[in-house]
Amino acid sequence: MDAARYVVDALERAGVRHVVVAPGSRSAPLVYALAEAEADGRLTTYVRIDERVAGFTALGLAEGSRGPAAVLTTSGTAVGNLMPAVMEANHTGTPLLVLSADRPEELRGTGANQTTFQLDLFGEHVRFATDVAAGIDPTSAIATALSAARGRLEGIPAGPVQVNLAFRDPLTPALDGSEWERLMPLVEPAPLVEPAPLGELVETPGSRSPGAPTTRELGSGPSRPGPHAPPPEARSPEFALPSTSHRTVVLAGHDAGPAAEHFARTLGLPLLAEPSSNARFGPNAVGPYRLLLGKFGPDSAQPIQRVVVFGRPTLSRPVAQLLARADLERALYVPRPVAWFDAGRRPELVLTQWDQLVGYAGFGPDGWLDAWQDAARAAEQRLDAVLADSAHPGTLSGPAVARQVWDGMQDDAAQGPANLVLGSSNPVRDADLAGRPAPAGPDGGAGPVRVFANRGLSGIDGTVATATGIGLATGAPTRVLLGDVTLLHDSGALLLGTGEHEADVQLIVLNDAGGGIFSVLEHGRLAEAPNYAAAVERFFGTPHAVDLGSLAAAYGWRHTQVRTTAELAAALAPPVHGRSIVEVAATREGLREFHARIASALSI
Repeated sequence: MDAARYVVDALERAGVRHVVVAPGSRSAPLVYALAEAEADGRLTTYVRIDERVAGFTALGLAEGSRGPAAVLTTSGTAVGNLMPAVMEANHTGTPLLVLSADRPEELRGTGANQTTFQLDLFGEHVRFATDVAAGIDPTSAIATALSAARGRLEGIPAGPVQVNLAFRDPLTPALDGSEWERLMPLVEPAPLVEPAPLGELVETPGSRSPGAPTTRELGSGPSRPGPHAPPPEARSPEFALPSTSHRTVVLAGHDAGPAAEHFARTLGLPLLAEPSSNARFGPNAVGPYRLLLGKFGPDSAQPIQRVVVFGRPTLSRPVAQLLARADLERALYVPRPVAWFDAGRRPELVLTQWDQLVGYAGFGPDGWLDAWQDAARAAEQRLDAVLADSAHPGTLSGPAVARQVWDGMQDDAAQGPANLVLGSSNPVRDADLAGRPAPAGPDGGAGPVRVFANRGLSGIDGTVATATGIGLATGAPTRVLLGDVTLLHDSGALLLGTGEHEADVQLIVLNDAGGGIFSVLEHGRLAEAPNYAAAVERFFGTPHAVDLGSLAAAYGWRHTQVRTTAELAAALAPPVHGRSIVEVAATREGLREFHARIASALSI
């Protein structure tokens, strides 16, 4: 118990305010120490019975709070279940602290129950991993791990870390009078603790003792700026304008942040911003940009000459093809180390200084921005006309739903801060196609809506859990646009234990009874061939007949099914309160042809 309390003290000193706990025996000392700390109002704990759900909930808590969050598991397979969340945190540079409980050294390798090799289980996906032996003060290990998680070790980006903590029996507090007095208030969880400003780490110098940390580096791969934290160079609206002009476009990928919008607006350049860039706003942002790239291709009257990339672009093949063009000058702005690529593995010129980037991009020549804005206005009108028709009677299309949800977030913004989480596969791409750029906020920056997506590895797993963590960390209403398969993959995250803190979360589920994204990929063409149709439907369509209303009822979520835009508008109108699921009737039938119609209409 003393060692466990040292861990909690170190977490508190380092500014950790959120810890997700999965139940287990070996981790019991730390659970009791966390319960004591929560009763004293020092931090907040959340209980999840599924470790994969716990890991993604902690990921969301870290992203929502913009600070480190911890997840605690018992030993054995429990630790392995954290791998998906750790991998996502690695590629997004999210400070996720894994506290894995373990058997003491004398039990390892002996065939003892629930014992395996846990240190370095996550390999290159963590910035730092250490084994703290039973009976060793873990304070220094925790401090060093959190320093690494925040990206404070030289040349290493922020990201996940692991502290493997061995505990010997007894694993419970002694129930003398003093212990019993402390445990009595712990029957109910303490009120949610508002995140306090992150404190500075207290580093413990000195020689290493058995069980002291061993640092492991990922390699020198170029931590991304936070989603609403532009680099210092971008914060001032004034900077020296370049002396040259180029037909440059600014491409804002995931987590680019408002700096990309500020850059494009100041230089008069078109802004092509993915939804989770948190830069998709302002007068220079172009909505359906990916279908307009051909208008400014190498054979056009006004071909693109240069591309400046902020953040990590991941969504569309047209953008990937643009960045792969050897004849095009490309630059990637990396003001600090990031985890999502290794040095020398990107084709762009990597620039680290703001003034370098300004000089490289140049300002937009006369008519350059106007040409993009004119094309965008025409494309938006054509898109509205196509979206007025559904892919199939009695259903709603993904792009139409994404457009309605995206527009509705502006109404949420009028009430205060709000979150939008976009699921992988079609929903995030539908939002990229149909989400109209928002106006700039009163101060010229982004509005109060923050957009999130698990784009580190773009998996569908953990989406509901991540969104729940974001809602808990921010205290803001959170809407989630996702597909039915994504929901079913993470259905365990719908479970909320009795008395646990509840976030205000609304899931808008596009239910097309399977994996719709494969319809618009090459598999959709194969599905039209008699020899492949059955295989494509079974192995890629993954059809199901799950009753989402019954699933929602089983977990205590409110449920509404909608089939029309009017019904969807009604479902989206009330403020998000509590937990609810809006099931949108959709279909994969005709989806490939529907997207072809959109592409044809916008490419004119």
